[in-house]
Amino acid sequence: MRIAVTTPTGNVGRHVIAGLVRAGVRPMALLRDPGRLDPTLKEHVDTVAVDLRDEDAVVAATVGVDALYWVAPPMFGDDPGADYARVGAHATSAVKANGIGRVVFQSSVGAEKRGGAGEIDGLARTEELLDATGADVTHLRCGFFFSNLLFELDTIRDGVIRVVLPVDQPMAWVAPRDIAEVAVGRLLNPAWSGRAVQGVHGPADLTWAQAAAIVSEVTGRPVRAERIPDERMRETLAGGGMSEGQVNAIMGMSTGLRDGFTPEQSRTAATTTPTTLAEWCYAELRPTL
Repeated sequence: MRIAVTTPTGNVGRHVIAGLVRAGVRPMALLRDPGRLDPTLKEHVDTVAVDLRDEDAVVAATVGVDALYWVAPPMFGDDPGADYARVGAHATSAVKANGIGRVVFQSSVGAEKRGGAGEIDGLARTEELLDATGADVTHLRCGFFFSNLLFELDTIRDGVIRVVLPVDQPMAWVAPRDIAEVAVGRLLNPAWSGRAVQGVHGPADLTWAQAAAIVSEVTGRPVRAERIPDERMRETLAGGGMSEGQVNAIMGMSTGLRDGFTPEQSRTAATTTPTTLAEWCYAELRPTL
């Protein structure tokens, strides 16, 4: 089976590539700069230089591919949600043009809303586009990445993580490596077909207050979570150089999942993954701080 993996140097993709190699597969890594791939993997992986924002390049790069792990690259335009949907359309073009029979798509909790969730709306549209191809598709509805805490290094050092969600509102938190393990299993398992949606929820739902307490305990740096008004967060993001569209996209991922939202996939043994936030903080956050 010929398996192609996008964003193979990202938080999840690098683990997907490594997991496929350990499974005895020689995957194809699709990335703009092949030189960024982990040097220890290069002899086990075929690399193709491709910009996922270029539809023709994506189609050409996936000729002969049987299965595709699709992750949208980071988007920095004025309307990230629309940009994610546009790049998702490139994936569907490749699937249809090259007869790719199996796709695992890295989506997000909140995509089930199909609107009103900021950047996640672009992932929701990608789900719809992939469903329309007729390929076997699994959408991974992932929780909040532990690795998002790496964007909060300065606030952690200052002792306060500011959020717009209620600090006592629980949500799914998940390690990127655990997402990769689910993805590899889906890519290699021949037993499923059609459309599937797989929640990837981490080991437990956590509030921001609980997460901050775990960060404090593991890193030895006292830190607390503080809820701030939406407008104050908007001002902070805009002050960092974001456009109004970018601010709306970021804010929507919180405000759209704040009031009365319940994930479509409930927590079960199938959606629960093992790595705890404490384990991830010890291995990843503590050394970075």
